[in-house]
Amino acid sequence: MKDGGPAFPFVPNAAQRQRNPGMSLRDWFAGQALIGLLGITSRAPDAEAAGQAVLVIGPAAYQLADALLAEREKEA
Repeated sequence: MKDGGPAFPFVPNAAQRQRNPGMSLRDWFAGQALIGLLGITSRAPDAEAAGQAVLVIGPAAYQLADALLAEREKEA
């Protein structure tokens, strides 16, 4: 699976030895989607329902991230 490359790459200067690619664009997109998805738990009728919502939020965030990456590929 493609991850979109680094979201915020660190490019070392001559004095630095290692390159840090940072988080992937897929992880960045998932984190942004997660913010919106967390609103689901605030509308849950009770703690049990909120707990169930939390179980699907992580995978849903990555599904949205994958959809965004797929759209980027179409435009490239």
